[in-house]
Amino acid sequence: MLRWIALILLLVLIGLQLKLWTGNGGVHEVEVLRATVKKQSDDNDRLLQRNQALGADVTDLKHGDQAVEARARAELGLIKPGETFYQVVEKPGTANSNAAPAPSTSAGGR
Repeated sequence: MLRWIALILLLVLIGLQLKLWTGNGGVHEVEVLRATVKKQSDDNDRLLQRNQALGADVTDLKHGDQAVEARARAELGLIKPGETFYQVVEKPGTANSNAAPAPSTSAGGR
């Protein structure tokens, strides 16, 4: 009789282990879900940093004339009255391919 109980308990143990490793909600699925949560968390952190940077830009643009002026100069190439516009053009092939491109406008004569 004791042998039958031991055999039944062993079969139950094997069945539970099989379900644990291969069944729905098993170890493999938990690992996949952990990896998915980690990736989503990393994406959320990256997007949070981007949103904070954009929020700082919005605040600067709302409350600071210097930020508006700097953005207008950089993105639109605007100059103030009385300033002289200079455009520096490099000869083809002389620019270093690793160097950042020089700004195409500069203002002087304030």
